[in-house]
Amino acid sequence: MELAEKIFMTVYTIFLVVVSVYGLHRYTLVYLYWRHRHKAHKPLGHFDDLPLVTIQLPMFNERFVAKRIIERTCEIDYPRDKLQIQVLDDSTDDTVEIAMQCVEQMRERGINIEFVHREDRMGFKAGALENGMKTATGEFISIFDADFLPEPTFLMDTVHHFTDPKVCVVQSRWDHLNRNDSLLTKSQAIFLDGHFAIEHVSRNRSGRFMSFNGTGGTWRRIAIEDAGGWCHDTLTEDLDLSYRAQLKGWKFVFLPEMVSPAELPPEMAAFKAQQFRWTKGGAQNAVKLLPKVMMSNVPFKVKFEAFFHLTGFTLHIFMFGLVLMMFPAMYLQCLPVEDGTVWRVIVDSSVFALATMSATVFYCAGQGAITGNWRMPLKYLPVMMALGVGLCVSNTKAIIEAWLGQKSAFIRTPKYGVEESPTAYADHSVSEVVIAPKKRKFNWVPYVEFAMGIYMLVCIACCILDYRSALIAPFLMMFAFGFFYVSVGSLLANRVPKRFRAKAAVQEAE
Repeated sequence: MELAEKIFMTVYTIFLVVVSVYGLHRYTLVYLYWRHRHKAHKPLGHFDDLPLVTIQLPMFNERFVAKRIIERTCEIDYPRDKLQIQVLDDSTDDTVEIAMQCVEQMRERGINIEFVHREDRMGFKAGALENGMKTATGEFISIFDADFLPEPTFLMDTVHHFTDPKVCVVQSRWDHLNRNDSLLTKSQAIFLDGHFAIEHVSRNRSGRFMSFNGTGGTWRRIAIEDAGGWCHDTLTEDLDLSYRAQLKGWKFVFLPEMVSPAELPPEMAAFKAQQFRWTKGGAQNAVKLLPKVMMSNVPFKVKFEAFFHLTGFTLHIFMFGLVLMMFPAMYLQCLPVEDGTVWRVIVDSSVFALATMSATVFYCAGQGAITGNWRMPLKYLPVMMALGVGLCVSNTKAIIEAWLGQKSAFIRTPKYGVEESPTAYADHSVSEVVIAPKKRKFNWVPYVEFAMGIYMLVCIACCILDYRSALIAPFLMMFAFGFFYVSVGSLLANRVPKRFRAKAAVQEAE
């Protein structure tokens, strides 16, 4: 065998092993969930005198949801003399006027609410939260992003967990207002349900580190200060602060039964922007925090899980590498054992079980935990796998930028004010308009994704010509669909349907 072929086989095998190891970790999370699923958190006691709470509502250009979140927050059931609401607005559009007007209306009703506006947006969301702390009066700080609809009982159902002086965060589970709107939102909902129902429960109840999700939760103020406050040197300030607090010995409480409904990105460009930010922020935090975790005196199980948690996003690079190597691997029939042997069957089966079936088990377990219907994700899994592969180009770019220390702006996920309805864009009352973004510099990523889709079609043609590769043809079809779906969805993002443009004109006139 030529040296080049040996090197290629070695690299390809390493990539397969890495993907399989992360697949094995998914099984570990499901096992931990199953083992600890009945260890529900109960408050140590109840406050006789309820503490002061500040609710922070960070927003940036949220014209379609600003009024809704402010009004909904003011309906939360908590003594008015114990509650402060802060609207932390960094907007540069008419959200400023919408929010200010709504704040004035709520203030006239006797609500203790203040409007805090910044001009420079330094530090983005983390900077807004840090700035709000200057005038926050609460002993505890609840945070809700602008697209959330907090339950009226949120505070009364969560605040008593802080009777344990070691608890610094109580995190609720996200629910999804527009879960059933499209194939994209259905897939996102299953992704996030797995994250909350399996990852959070398994980590939190087994004594491992978990993360605050940036919204839908409450912090103990002194824990924020003790951990060093909000920092904006990464794009996921919530993950950063979470680990710093837990390294200080603070405890998290996750309540899967406490639901905070929110809006899922309804179109591809918004979804990709969100995933890019989460991926890059996760990689930045791996660089920043992983050495500290490994050098700390926390138990080995915590370090082990923290490694997979903080490095999980790197899986996109290995997936992208495997996809790029697909054609030469097919040509060389590249695996560390010969074709037609028993060991080749064992290797193929193991890779399939660890890299593919683990996702099936994971997301089925997530839906089983939340809805009791574990079979439901099965019909969406091909699309979810395709979507995951389709995002690997954009997310690989995010990881490389993080490793190189390249800074980027905090790109907010657009909110459209959708409601829980299968025809949300047809009849909701807040807004259904997707406003075309301002002209930006050329984005080459969708074109690379489209080219990857064509590349997958070439590989599929090779499968047809060579029966030895026939078993991977269905996966290549999913990969091709994923790349085309993501790329075309991104390229069409700036196109606004006529009925949306008409209603946009009406709203602008108003």
